[in-house]
Amino acid sequence: MSIYPQKHKKVIVIGAGVSGLATGIRLASQGFDVTILEANDYPGGKLSEFRLGNYRFDAGPSLFTMPQLVEDLYRIAGKKPESFRYKKLEEVCRYFFPDRTRFTAPANPEQLARTIASELGETPETVSRYLTRSRFKYETIGSLFLERCLRKLSTFFNHRAFRAYLNLGKLGLFRSLNSYNKSIFQNPKTVQIFNRYATYNGSDPYQTSAVMSMIPHLEFGIGAFFPEEGMIQITGSLVNLAKESGVELILNSPVRKLETNGNRITGVRTESRFYEADLVVSAIDVSQTYSKLLGMKGQGDVYLNLPKSTSAIIWYLGISKATPETGLHNIFFSHDYRKEFEDLFQRKAMPSDPTIYLNISSKERKGDAPDNSENWFVMVNAPANEGQDWDRIIPETRANVLKRLSEELGFDVESAIEEETVLEPRTLESRTGSVGGALYGSNSNSPFAAFLRHANYSSAFRNLFFCGGSVHPGGGIPLALQSAALVSEYVKEKHE
Repeated sequence: MSIYPQKHKKVIVIGAGVSGLATGIRLASQGFDVTILEANDYPGGKLSEFRLGNYRFDAGPSLFTMPQLVEDLYRIAGKKPESFRYKKLEEVCRYFFPDRTRFTAPANPEQLARTIASELGETPETVSRYLTRSRFKYETIGSLFLERCLRKLSTFFNHRAFRAYLNLGKLGLFRSLNSYNKSIFQNPKTVQIFNRYATYNGSDPYQTSAVMSMIPHLEFGIGAFFPEEGMIQITGSLVNLAKESGVELILNSPVRKLETNGNRITGVRTESRFYEADLVVSAIDVSQTYSKLLGMKGQGDVYLNLPKSTSAIIWYLGISKATPETGLHNIFFSHDYRKEFEDLFQRKAMPSDPTIYLNISSKERKGDAPDNSENWFVMVNAPANEGQDWDRIIPETRANVLKRLSEELGFDVESAIEEETVLEPRTLESRTGSVGGALYGSNSNSPFAAFLRHANYSSAFRNLFFCGGSVHPGGGIPLALQSAALVSEYVKEKHE
C-alpha cells in the first residue's frame, strides 16, 4: 500500500535514462504524481537501440549484471518479475592477446579456476582465493558504500561499517589494483585480465584502488546475463513499468531552467511550458544541473572539474561474415597496457594501440543480423573530450582497430563491412549530456573518489534530488539503478 495515498504531490524527473525511469517508478509507487521530461525523442539515455539496414544495435551498455535490481522494480510496481526474461551466460568473455594467445573465461568460478590454471599457469587455489576475496570485499565494503549515503554519520557507525574497519588491511584501499593483482598472479596475462575490471567504471588499473577487485564477483559470483530481447529490453521494461505505474513520460522536452524560491525548487521550465513541482529529481549530469539549470556556475564547476572517467569511440558495423572464434563479449588487449592508460589519463590522448572491446549481440539474439552475418559493436576507450582533434583521431584509430581485428580474425574486416556508423566523445556529450562524453562521470582513480561525488540530494534546496552516473554511487546500469533506490529512500525520509 502506498505511504502517500494522496496523488497531489507533484514530482518532475529530468531525464529518462535508466536512473530517471527507475526513480519515476519508485516515487509513483510511493503515491507521487510523476512526470519525466526527456530532451531526446527516445527514452533510455545511453541504453537505446537503432538499426542500420538489416542490422540491429544496442547503442550503449552491453554487459548486464545484477538483474535483481530490475526485478526489484517489477515488485515495487506490483508486477511479476518473471516477465522480465533473460539468461545467464556460460562464458563471460573471450580474450585475445597480442602474441596470439587466446583465452575464454567460463562463468562458473570453479571451471574458471581450472581453466586459468591449465592455460595460464596459475594454481586453481590462487584463482579461487582471489574470487573468495572479491566476494568478501563486495559484501564488506561494496554494499556498504553503494547502498548508503556517504554524508550521513549513520553510514559509518553501524555493524557493517565496523566490520569493514576491522578488515581494512584486507580491502586494499591504499594500493593500486595492478599492484594487488601482481602480488597474487604469476602470469602477466592473468594480471591483465583482472586489471581490466578498472575499466568497468572508466578508471585506470594502475591508479584505482584494489577495492575494485570486488568487481569480478559480480560476473563470476552473481553472474553475467543477457536479456532475451537485447539490452534495449531493460529500457523497454522500465518504460512500460513507469507508464503502468501512472508516470507521464514526455519526450522532446529539454529543460531550460529550474525556478526557485529561497531553498525550494518551485518548478521546471522548458521552452514551451512551466511545470510546477513539489519535488524535482535531476537524472542528468549534476554539474549541468547547477551551472545551466540553476545558474550556480561556481557550484557546478566543483563537479565539472572532477577528474573524468574515460569516454569511448564506438563503431557499429554490419559484417557480412560469421566469426566462430568470437563470442558475445570479446577483448583484444593492447601490446602495452600501462602506456594505454598513461595516454588516456595523464596525456589525455588517444592511444595508438588501444585495447578493443567487441560485442556481438547476434551471437545470442539471432535476429540482430542476417544469416551468416554479425552486428559488431566495436569500442575503444578514449579520453573525455577536451577539444582534441577528433576529426583526425577517429579515422586514424579506425584504421588501427580494423588492422588489428583483421590480423586476429584472419580476414579483411574492411571488405566485409556492409553498414557503419560511429559514436564518439563529442556526440556522446551532445546526446547524453555527459560532460566531455565521459561514460561514468568522474573516475575512481583516487581512493577518496567516492566521497567527491555529489550526494543524491541537494544541501542548497530541500526538495531537489539527484540520480544517475554523475552522482553517488557512480556510473553503469547497476549503480544508476541503485542511485534511484537511494533517492526514493531520501524522499521517504524527508516527507514522512
